[in-house]
Amino acid sequence: MKRRAFLQSATVAGAVPLLGPRGVNPAVHSPDTSNAMTHRGELDERSLDELQLGMTRGDWTAERLVELYRAQVALRDAPRAGIHAVIEMNPDAEAIARDLDRERRAGFVRGPLHGIPVMLKDNIDTGDRMQTTAGSLALVGAPAPRDAFLVGRLRAAGAVVLGKTNLSEWANFRSSRSSSGWSSRGGQTRNPHVLDRNPCGSSSGSGAAVAASLCAIAIGTETDGSIVCPASANGVVGLKPTVGLWSRSGIIPISATQDTAGPMGRTVRDVATLLGALAGVDPRDPRTAEAVGHAHADYTRFLDPDGLRGRRIGVLRRAFGFHEAVDRLMEEALAAMRDAGAILVDPVEINAPRGIGGLEGQLLRMEFKTGLDRYLAARGSTVAVHSLRDVIAFNEAHAARTMPYFGQETLLEAEAGQGTDEPGYAETRARLLEGARRDGIDATLAKDRLYAIVAPTGGPAWVTDVLNGDHFGGGSSGHAARAGYPNITVPAGQVHGLPVGISFFSTAWREPELLGMAHAFEQHTHRRRPPQYLASLVTEGP
Repeated sequence: MKRRAFLQSATVAGAVPLLGPRGVNPAVHSPDTSNAMTHRGELDERSLDELQLGMTRGDWTAERLVELYRAQVALRDAPRAGIHAVIEMNPDAEAIARDLDRERRAGFVRGPLHGIPVMLKDNIDTGDRMQTTAGSLALVGAPAPRDAFLVGRLRAAGAVVLGKTNLSEWANFRSSRSSSGWSSRGGQTRNPHVLDRNPCGSSSGSGAAVAASLCAIAIGTETDGSIVCPASANGVVGLKPTVGLWSRSGIIPISATQDTAGPMGRTVRDVATLLGALAGVDPRDPRTAEAVGHAHADYTRFLDPDGLRGRRIGVLRRAFGFHEAVDRLMEEALAAMRDAGAILVDPVEINAPRGIGGLEGQLLRMEFKTGLDRYLAARGSTVAVHSLRDVIAFNEAHAARTMPYFGQETLLEAEAGQGTDEPGYAETRARLLEGARRDGIDATLAKDRLYAIVAPTGGPAWVTDVLNGDHFGGGSSGHAARAGYPNITVPAGQVHGLPVGISFFSTAWREPELLGMAHAFEQHTHRRRPPQYLASLVTEGP
């Protein structure tokens, strides 16, 4: 379930622009695609292994990769006709790449990410010259004082932080009638497959950037659906890890219970490569201590083309039925899994307690207020707002720019409460986790002796609608999100040129098994297709 599904009782938003960073209003202009966008670039669809091999052979340097990706961004993220996936480019990327090239020439290669350009969602702190704003004009000012823990791990692994990606403002936690992929700072991100369609949120820019080969790989964040939905809608692979596998310190928060960052890439192997490099214990995030004994430095060793054989997998039929074309794709996917040796238990039920979505909404509102106030206090004088109340006041004072199409009722509801000091907070959290874990996913896995559960990630992307908001069809993210369990989505096919993904999710720390199954499915089906940058699916009549 996407967070939007419980917005009626909770509320979660994205946003919808006024003026983007380039001074245009992409949300209200018809896409104007060109032949140039569809021209195949030198780095289009290149995997991490291909990029590393090319640097080893001398075909490219890390600096040259940065230059080529900048050219891709200039071509496909252009002010009017572009997809608006990138909110800011790193002015120091070339210098960082040159240093890494010197290391390579000296015979020192840090690992599989050495020299690889990576994009970060703009709610992840970087202690450099780039901004960290969650897409909000309220946070535009001085950069964050230090790197997020995972950014430090990324730099240590030799990756080049290429830039920041656009997102749904405040990670889709502002209004129940927002447009996913919109922020007051970045404008409206478009789906590169069909430009008038939505990229889903809130990691919309990361998903669109990976799909359009604006970077080698990207990092998104998820509370409920914000990695897997944009990965599905943009036709890429996205993994929401077990909460605690990756640190959350230095990431603008929604929920201490459900938040996590995660990798997004064009292949399962690329996602697995990034996953292990960024895992590690962070004293600033106590949840990471739970990963000791579970985290792996190299998740690619679990990738097996025969990884579905003998695996008992449950089919969550309750998540089907919202779109007949999606159902057809899912039946083809299930047949492919059987052909690859999977043992399907069809159907299975996750008997989560009634009203669990409402509990999730209550929990997110309480944790958002406390978490954001704490984060903003730590930013200190680098920003003009120091609390959720200040953010609300800023938006009201600059409503023409920050709230041109929808409001901030989610922020108001959160501010009206007492945060995690709210009476009943501990009970709400305990009931949610018990229902989602023990009585939900864990009980289902145990009952039928399953390794994982599969379901459609979501439906084909809807036409972006800045006035009425998003039009989600269906989805399955809520089960793993509420439990804090891992969930990976892999392309399963297309509906009229719009990608649809299939999700594999399971209990805590099952990333090795999920990656193995997802890789086997990917290699057995090869369903991913590059974007075509169509202006619209609608054509004029005869």
